[in-house]
Amino acid sequence: MSLSRETEVIFDAHRGIDYDSANPPLYDSSTFHQKVLGGGAQYDYARSGNPNRALLEEKLAKLEGGQYAFAYASGIAAISAVLLTLKAGDHVILPDDVYGGTFRLTEQILTRFNIEFSTIDTTHLNEIEHAIQDNTKLIYIETPSNPLFKITDIRGAADIAKKHHLTLAVDNTFMTPLGQSPLTLGADIVVHSATKFLSGHSDIIAGAAITNNKVIADALYLLQNGTGTALSAQDSWTLAKHLKTLPVRFNQSVENTKQIYDFLAQCDEIAEVYYPGNSELHLSQSSHGGAVLGFRLKDETKAQAFVDALSLPLVSVSLGGVETILSHPATMSHAAVPKEVRDARNITFGLFRLSVGLEAADELISDLNYAFKEAFNESTTRQTTTQHISS
Repeated sequence: MSLSRETEVIFDAHRGIDYDSANPPLYDSSTFHQKVLGGGAQYDYARSGNPNRALLEEKLAKLEGGQYAFAYASGIAAISAVLLTLKAGDHVILPDDVYGGTFRLTEQILTRFNIEFSTIDTTHLNEIEHAIQDNTKLIYIETPSNPLFKITDIRGAADIAKKHHLTLAVDNTFMTPLGQSPLTLGADIVVHSATKFLSGHSDIIAGAAITNNKVIADALYLLQNGTGTALSAQDSWTLAKHLKTLPVRFNQSVENTKQIYDFLAQCDEIAEVYYPGNSELHLSQSSHGGAVLGFRLKDETKAQAFVDALSLPLVSVSLGGVETILSHPATMSHAAVPKEVRDARNITFGLFRLSVGLEAADELISDLNYAFKEAFNESTTRQTTTQHISS
């Protein structure tokens, strides 16, 4: 039976076979009984595989339209696994505004193993073409990117990768499988920080990599098992449960984000708003604008005052939770990037990223409006701001 992705997150494929309950049991065991010497058992040691992780990975594969999925202990562990499928002397093309954790991984760790990296503006396909070298093996893109929400043409990048016999990996954390399907657009690998929207409750750290390529799948499993970076049974069990509410969580956040964008686009205190829903290219490969946006204050010295005046958003790292999370990339997600590099990439002190949660959109707008007025020293009160927005 073919199921929609919204139904797939609720339905457990093994229901009525391995168990007969609304939720699968937690196999909280590090090892499993071997009835026959010499192997053959489905599970032996939990690092190598366990029923909870197997069920989760089956769900993740179906959600992304892939045959193989691998759950890791974090998003950066999943990204590491993808990059470690390479060998010394190989070359990788990265976006010039890549996530700060990926920047740290590539600049400070993987270069020790003689893997080479070039950072370019992947929104220009000709720059991808020009960056290809004889030793290039992988094109790695984020779309929308973090934190400036730049959009890369997945189909175009896939065409280039196929032309040059390269692998294309896409970070799909921001859009989720419900908003964007990179494998169907030609990508070879999709990665997620499953900590974010896939989990959605800010209570676990997890990552995932999905592919249709058996050779890549074998390499990803070798790294998952051999380096001990697999997601635990407990967290696999939790994430599988959280996936059940992904459609209602994500869709509501998407709707809230549209309303907040409309508000921010008219704010005198804002220099620029970064929202994927404004991009024709993005909407040609995604079903909507997503639930995260960015904005830059006109006066960047007001950043702390703005934060001080807020009440509703959690000011923190991460995104994709049921609560609205306001992040400050320069000191949070991209703190590992040297300041001169951040400045060159326009990741400045007045830039914020807003992951919109499930709170009432009008209340979030009221809170943001009050904070802008307070930070920019305009006389107002929270009560009158609420009345103004409501009217």
